Amino acid sequence: MRTYTLGEFSRLTGKATSTLQRWDRTGVLTAHRTVTNRRYYTYDQYLSVMGLPPQLETGQDKRIVIYARVSSRNQRDDLANQERFLRQWANARGLIVDEVLTDIGSGMNFKRKNFNRIMYADDISRVIIAHKDRLTRFGYDWFADYLHHRGVTVTVVNNDQLSPQEELVQDLVSIIHVFSSRIYGLRRYAKEVRDDESLPHGTQPHTKAG
Repeated sequence: MRTYTLGEFSRLTGKATSTLQRWDRTGVLTAHRTVTNRRYYTYDQYLSVMGLPPQLETGQDKRIVIYARVSSRNQRDDLANQERFLRQWANARGLIVDEVLTDIGSGMNFKRKNFNRIMYADDISRVIIAHKDRLTRFGYDWFADYLHHRGVTVTVVNNDQLSPQEELVQDLVSIIHVFSSRIYGLRRYAKEVRDDESLPHGTQPHTKAG
């Protein structure tokens, strides 16, 4: 059973520790006690305080995580806004967030540290994201299906305000740059082939000395 210390329960429920201690003394909400007489609370008590119906837990060894991403370090405020909004969203639905994972990097970069941590983790049951492009700019359905087969549910809140539009422009510019470089390389290769074919038979192409 999932349990919480007095401090953790206070943060989760928004109740002051002094209030919880008073409730314990007066019987409003009786805390459990460890062998060292420390207060602790259960998931069912959390649901009760929040006025939420009882529900099954996701499993002792599985965790619920928030994933947030921005493209650059000057967007740290956006990162904080994502985390704040998603915590509130989860809290309102009785979901206990065990960890917040964040990355700073393009949605087209698949080498992001915490992105890969989610892809290969065995202890995650649910990932909560603000928008599909926070996980990946392209190919979201493939990654979501992959995680589904690993027993991970991806919950997309679909908050467009937490999906900075300037990032899309940056990613599109990157795509154009990559394909432009490839086209230039192909044209250069084709020119070299034509030049070789125009040489008399048996003539070696001229190369720069180096």
